[in-house]
Amino acid sequence: MKRIVVKVGSHVLSDENRISEARIAGLCEFLAELATRYEVALVSSGAINAGRIKSNIEKTSVINRQMLAAIGQPHLMAIYERELAKFGIMGAQILLTASDFDSRKRTWHAKNVICGLLERGILPIINENDATGIAEIVFGDNDRLSAGVAHYFDADLLVILSDIDGYYDKNPGVYKDAKIRPLVCEINPAELEAPADAGSAMGTGGIVTKLKAADFLLQNDKQMFLASGFDLSAARDFLLNGKQTGGTLFRATKRNLDESFITSEHAELE
Repeated sequence: MKRIVVKVGSHVLSDENRISEARIAGLCEFLAELATRYEVALVSSGAINAGRIKSNIEKTSVINRQMLAAIGQPHLMAIYERELAKFGIMGAQILLTASDFDSRKRTWHAKNVICGLLERGILPIINENDATGIAEIVFGDNDRLSAGVAHYFDADLLVILSDIDGYYDKNPGVYKDAKIRPLVCEINPAELEAPADAGSAMGTGGIVTKLKAADFLLQNDKQMFLASGFDLSAARDFLLNGKQTGGTLFRATKRNLDESFITSEHAELE
């Protein structure tokens, strides 16, 4: 059974200064569908926004964001637990920092836990441990953390569900004729050097952090699929129907088309 990591960003989980429980419910239904076919781990942002909703602390400093994450993480997990229970799925909280991947021992221990959970049909729900690690608070909304999870924990694919529905050939906010690039095998280094601006007030990422995640995985012969988290139809088609109707697939150049993650007798790249 193939193993996938699904990462969902803060903006997808939030709606006008509140957690979108309806969107989380839809995500959990999707994860339940995936679990019939794959081993699935979830990397979820959103703890800081959940904490902001539960308190009057402003996101004006790193330490305030750390406090908000500490307040919001159990609230976010409670929502996941409730929605996953509808499908008979148990969730398990895993908090990591980027430095955990710098230690072979810590990486091994975390991998053992996650593999054990997956073997038992339990969904690992992974987030940055913001109380001790601040890299994702400042730089990336868990994009790079999810790439590390996919690589070090032997996933076949990272799926990023975002407010960005794919990687365009030019800025869609400026050019009306911008088109999604369905397949990317190589990323220009200059594209990785642009400022990592947040896609919205509710997030801390942007396209650059996603490109950095994709580049890391490409360098390690892994695949990544970027699609909308608001409309899950492209992700559902890709993962459950074996065809690409939207989003962007990042796949290493040395892979042949028939080695794609979506290989099947009816695989398509539309």
